[in-house]
Amino acid sequence: MNYVSLGRTGVQVSQLCFGTMSFGGDADEDTSAAMFHRCRETGINFFDCANVYANGRSEEILGGLMRGCRDEIVLTSKAGMPLAGSPVDRGLSRRHLFQQIETSLRRLETDRLDVYFVHHFDPRTPMDQTLRALDDLVRQGKILYAGVSNWSAWQIARSLGYCDQHDLAPFLCIQPMYNLVKRQAEVEILPMAEAENLSVIAYSPLGGGLLTGKYGSSAHDDTGDASPRRLADMQMYTNRYGDPALFDVARSFSAMAQAHGVHPATLAVAWVGTHPAVTCPIIGARNLEQLEPSLAAAEFDMAPELRAKVTALTPDPALATDRAEEKEGLPLR
Repeated sequence: MNYVSLGRTGVQVSQLCFGTMSFGGDADEDTSAAMFHRCRETGINFFDCANVYANGRSEEILGGLMRGCRDEIVLTSKAGMPLAGSPVDRGLSRRHLFQQIETSLRRLETDRLDVYFVHHFDPRTPMDQTLRALDDLVRQGKILYAGVSNWSAWQIARSLGYCDQHDLAPFLCIQPMYNLVKRQAEVEILPMAEAENLSVIAYSPLGGGLLTGKYGSSAHDDTGDASPRRLADMQMYTNRYGDPALFDVARSFSAMAQAHGVHPATLAVAWVGTHPAVTCPIIGARNLEQLEPSLAAAEFDMAPELRAKVTALTPDPALATDRAEEKEGLPLR
């Protein structure tokens, strides 16, 4: 396992981050423990969680598993998504963030989070309130670095300007969705991260399972893999990856992986991890069998030529200006 710098923090993290969304949900406590220990065995020291995962159970399981090795782990969690309960149990208000950090710390059995992500943009809360609340949590030592997930580039850039102007702790880590069939982050988010030296931990490198080789022409098409099918069973993933054209890409991708003697999941994770702006992909699994191909990405040598071939399976997203001639280097008018 190689280790890389987490942006401007100076912290060294493993080239793969393990996402614990399955803990207490798709993976029971024993399976969660087996995956955690397998990750530690391979050298992973970076674990991602959230207060909404399995209604808090993921944090509780991860907290128990970290006993005795907490100081060896770079730990994240998140807040902002709606929780079961009253209408105020959501968003990025100062009230909610201050409540949720205490709940997460208690579940995780720790006194601080290394990175605390705001999970989603909250249009109801003024951005300055959220940023000042995060700065206070940094000053209190309850979080070491602030992070942001699922914000657009202009929202992140605006926050960085505000923090610089008012001497607040800025976002130092971002968590966008990024995989072969969802490349929108290449347009503005990843270039912004490179320009601002923000660390990027990309989620969903397998496209919700689409890029694992288990699907045929649709979410319900049988390829002989009898494991649970997230794209068919969860509406969120059906909406995100249900376009039939994406299944065509997935079949071509799987064929390419087979031709190069590599598991599709390994290739998909390695493709994300070799983007120059990406610090590390977030991998996840329901069980050890699913986990192994993603772990193998740490040892897979992705040649530039192969990465280019994989990239060519999907169209490049349009430039932010939508002026194709700029990409081709033609004279500007």
